[in-house]
Amino acid sequence: MFRSKTATVGGHTFPKDVRLRYTPRASDVENVRTLVTETGFFRPDEINIAAELVEECLKLGDESGYHFVMAQKQGNLAGYGCFGPIPCTLTSYDIYWIAVAPKFQGKGLGKCILREMERLIREMGGIRVYVETSTQPGYTSTRMFYERCGYRCEAVLDDFYGPGDGKAIYSYPTRP
Repeated sequence: MFRSKTATVGGHTFPKDVRLRYTPRASDVENVRTLVTETGFFRPDEINIAAELVEECLKLGDESGYHFVMAQKQGNLAGYGCFGPIPCTLTSYDIYWIAVAPKFQGKGLGKCILREMERLIREMGGIRVYVETSTQPGYTSTRMFYERCGYRCEAVLDDFYGPGDGKAIYSYPTRP
């Protein structure tokens, strides 16, 4: 256990009882599925994709193109992020997933996971990060989260996910 109220990991301040790991475990397939389901944000097909990305990483390792930041608190998966290089680009990365269990939301854990992913992307030579999210009203807090973290909305594609459900594309430079 950390001795202070917070701990610095990769230059970011995390709650003292949060532990990060970067290699998914077999148990994370169901842990991610459960966590993403509990958020109440995602459709069943999206939940399956979140679990499939963990499976793909377990099978292929770095060759899968998926990298993870797993945040554990009290031995449980409290939140996680998944990112990877965008195919056919030299220095651009996508953040595919970031999710925090409802009981840990609103306490800065999501921002810490996001900042840790950005740090890892910088280390991998990434210059720009992209993230996509829905334009539905239920995702207003998600869009505001990215905007508070310095992400800029680059484009909105109307009706992308379905009628009345557009895609907002955000970007963030990993280097000043």
